[in-house]
Amino acid sequence: MKQIAILGSTGSIGRQALDVIASHPDEYEVYALTANNSVDLLIEQALKFKPEAVVIANEAHYTKLHDALAGHPVKVYAGTDALSQVVQADPIDIVLASMVGFAGLCPTIEAIKAGKVIALANKETMVVAGELVTSLAMQYKTPILPVDSEHSAIFQCLSGETMNPVEKILLTASGGPFRILGKEQLRTVTKAQALKHPNWDMGAKITIDSASMMNKGFEVIEAKWLFGVPYSKIQVVVHPQSVIHSMVQFADGAVKAQLGAPDMRLPIQYAFSYPRRLQADFPRVDFTKLGTLTFEEPDTERFRNLALAYQAIERGGDMPCILNAANEVCVAAFLHDRIGFLEMSDVIAETMERVPFRRKSTLEEYIETDAEARRVAASLIK
Repeated sequence: MKQIAILGSTGSIGRQALDVIASHPDEYEVYALTANNSVDLLIEQALKFKPEAVVIANEAHYTKLHDALAGHPVKVYAGTDALSQVVQADPIDIVLASMVGFAGLCPTIEAIKAGKVIALANKETMVVAGELVTSLAMQYKTPILPVDSEHSAIFQCLSGETMNPVEKILLTASGGPFRILGKEQLRTVTKAQALKHPNWDMGAKITIDSASMMNKGFEVIEAKWLFGVPYSKIQVVVHPQSVIHSMVQFADGAVKAQLGAPDMRLPIQYAFSYPRRLQADFPRVDFTKLGTLTFEEPDTERFRNLALAYQAIERGGDMPCILNAANEVCVAAFLHDRIGFLEMSDVIAETMERVPFRRKSTLEEYIETDAEARRVAASLIK
């Protein structure tokens, strides 16, 4: 059986991954579970799945976690260094990188160096340090299998097409909850409104990114590194029904699309089982009841974050790292009612102007850039 470590087991992706594992007890075992602060849920998961190890990043929760699991054959660790150490354990076959934000970068890099198969759900890893991560993956011959629904779709469309030139990647976007709102309406939207995604059940941070379309900008950057396609060949298409998860257009004009119900368990399971497809009870698309599928061009004036992401990848270097750090600060401020929805873009753009730019960075320099961008962004939020 494949041994799986889940970085971020208490988040939306982590919980759904555990559903997949529970559905295939003859295929998978949980080796390690990790969380940042959600100690109660981590305890519940550990008692159910009996992993070899659990890690709580916030050391303040260590005692509670340790005491709750005393008497059970589960090793308990705490701290961010422990996250990077646990993924190196010899028995682990697959590391599901589903931590949110920049925090997922270092543990993912250590898993790559340890030769683990990476099931990548943490898009910020590629956004922040795509050049470094892809270089390390080649050096250590480590497969990176995408878990994002869009990148999983592209991965599936490219299967068997190794020798065929890609003309264009078409990344679909739902448009989020504010797709039809005007700019003046967007000035006053609330976090409660932004957290009501029309199609997907995701964590708070990713849901806000989806509402602002920064999530789609991140996916453009991630697609560039995952599939070796220039950003100029990656087009975002708004598809409100979220049935087509993405498409690939080839040199002859043919387009392949991957379709399915909006259920993250499908791309998670495919990353775990690749190249096999396992039986599952996921919802099926009923084409006789599907109705109309529609497509629109994204509005980068109303949703400026998408334009900022394209600017960042065009500039290259550590500019996407700056973009990501500023966005994380802005989303946290928006969720605490300290900044308006459209103001997030203003702060991100200003941060991109102010933070010193590097054309090429080491991991330590990415960490420095991330910290400086966070400081600048925080100073711009009144």
